[in-house]
Amino acid sequence: MVNKKSAICNLQTEISNRLIIFTRYPEPGKTKTRLIPALGPEGAVDLHRQMVDSTLTWARQLKSNSVVSLEVCYEGGDERLVRQWLGPDIPCCPQRNGDLGARMAQAFHEAFSVGMARVIIVGTDCPGLTGDLVRTAFEALSDNDVVLGPAKDGGYYLIGLRKPVPHLFGGIPWGTGDVLPKTLRFAADLNLQVYLLEALDDVDRPEDLDIWEQKKCLKRLE
Repeated sequence: MVNKKSAICNLQTEISNRLIIFTRYPEPGKTKTRLIPALGPEGAVDLHRQMVDSTLTWARQLKSNSVVSLEVCYEGGDERLVRQWLGPDIPCCPQRNGDLGARMAQAFHEAFSVGMARVIIVGTDCPGLTGDLVRTAFEALSDNDVVLGPAKDGGYYLIGLRKPVPHLFGGIPWGTGDVLPKTLRFAADLNLQVYLLEALDDVDRPEDLDIWEQKKCLKRLE
């Protein structure tokens, strides 16, 4: 008979994939600010909550159906507020200091330092992102150094690594259409094998709101 301690150790050994969700605690005036002209501060916060809920729905399903650990890295708020918002079932930690690149590089470093073999970071702004796509990304990391999910605005909605590569995150003009092209150039300079997922839309600006409405309509039809 396998004792309980052995079973737990075996499970911990098997869980070598981690999905990290980057998000922000919902605060009016500080959340989805580019949507405030169209939705107002409260409307922008409400949309953010809906998008986070949608992301966590498929992420929890992925965790329950796969050997994947899940973590939320948040900006704003504090642990008590985030726990009240998201519930107790997902490990949460504050994002580190620095720009987006520095924060992602540190999140990757910390995940690999506790024994993860494949790590993926996603945001919550891409309605088309699904658990199946993330599963594909984890599988692609078996044969590739980097997996990227291109956003149609020139950024990326997903990045996956199988080892720390801090040089991918320095000197990137975050929030511009050159994020993905520059990341690909850095990867080529480092001789990294890159796998690209399908391109998807982000919801960042008022003109993107139709993308979210279409996603909600599709959900109602399912």
